[in-house]
Amino acid sequence: MAEVDLSYCVVNTQQRELLLRALDAIGREQSALKITTEVLVLDNSSTDGSAGAARDHPVVDDLVVLEQRAGKAENDSMLLERASGRYALLCNEDTELQPGATQALYAALEENPLAAAAGAKLLNPEGQAQPSAWRFPGPLTALASALFVHHWTTVQSTGEITKPVDWAQSAALLVRREAGSQIGWLDPQFFVYSDEVDFCKRLSDEGWETLYVPSARAIHHEQLSTGALPEKRIVELSRNRDRYMRKHHSRISAALVRWLTAWTYSLRAIAATFLPGHNAARYRAHARASLHPDRGEGLREAALDYNRGGRRL
Repeated sequence: MAEVDLSYCVVNTQQRELLLRALDAIGREQSALKITTEVLVLDNSSTDGSAGAARDHPVVDDLVVLEQRAGKAENDSMLLERASGRYALLCNEDTELQPGATQALYAALEENPLAAAAGAKLLNPEGQAQPSAWRFPGPLTALASALFVHHWTTVQSTGEITKPVDWAQSAALLVRREAGSQIGWLDPQFFVYSDEVDFCKRLSDEGWETLYVPSARAIHHEQLSTGALPEKRIVELSRNRDRYMRKHHSRISAALVRWLTAWTYSLRAIAATFLPGHNAARYRAHARASLHPDRGEGLREAALDYNRGGRRL
């Protein structure tokens, strides 16, 4: 069997139609490549026919179907470890690669042996750029958000030249599998959110770089595979932000970030009271969860409930 250069790794949770669009886009990418590829799909205990659709899709080489719903970091790691390629392209099921994206990411890592990961430029369905690479979180980035200057000081997905960044979103992230294996893949303690931040931080601690590759573009539909549970998403987001801070920073820094983030959302809640189209209640929920990340039930608990036969996600 020929050596595989690149493995597409797609995790899907209850998003059959988006998954099919993602796989169609991968098929178009494959037809333009001169390298050997494979496509792996993990279905995260969906009930909408996703597994059957993936099984019948002509580009899929390997399908993993979970009976119990698991977290994003755990699922991505499973596919990264299972893949055969020297590189593995992590793709959400809501990511639609644009022509030439795979080649641009592949070339970026081939040309830079110190780079372990390369992230694409993410676009919304209307073609507008989404922030997709940032500085590592810490007290200074939290302060920048509190001063509302984070778009200029924290977001790194700017410009049209490939460059090193602190971390890139894993909606379309090419990983050098040698480097990923070296650090033990993604940390499953991050059920979802902050998982790729921690991954890139640990790569950086081992001397590896992460690149932002704006010539690689992908439409990101942002239909996160966790269901329509906004309050549980807020809890999970805050919980794992704090988990990252406590893992990589001091307790004092983690506390400072909690307070600064809560302050920022509180200010937004006040402003939203007077601005049409903004949800003050949601900002208040963010503020509470940021200040007390150990309280409430998040997406991890929602998945456990799902696995026990409770609410469908």
